[in-house]
Amino acid sequence: MRKLISSGSKFEADIGYSRAVVDGDWCFVSGTTGFDYASMKISADVVEQAEQCFKNIDEALTKGGFAMADVVRVHYLLPKADDFEKCWPVTRKWLGAIGPAATMFEARLASPAMKIEIEVTAKKRT
Repeated sequence: MRKLISSGSKFEADIGYSRAVVDGDWCFVSGTTGFDYASMKISADVVEQAEQCFKNIDEALTKGGFAMADVVRVHYLLPKADDFEKCWPVTRKWLGAIGPAATMFEARLASPAMKIEIEVTAKKRT
């Protein structure tokens, strides 16, 4: 069973992708930025963006029938690696008890307003 999940973000329609794809027991959540998709606004603060990323991810997982506890891998992408440590309290809040495999990359993002992008993979527990 394959199911496409949308956040309603204009980016998904403009670029041609889904916020998440559910395929059986797996959920693949696209790189998610700190935009509040309802208002299409983004904070200038990397920590606030990280928090919003996780809210957006949590919403996508929930729509797909998953939970944050199902996350098995996370990728963090930041244009400035030095900003990552500021986000640790947020990452610990959302994933600390779950302990997924994790990687952080330094990479230029689609817009200078974006300070962090987070991608997760989840698998339903049996």
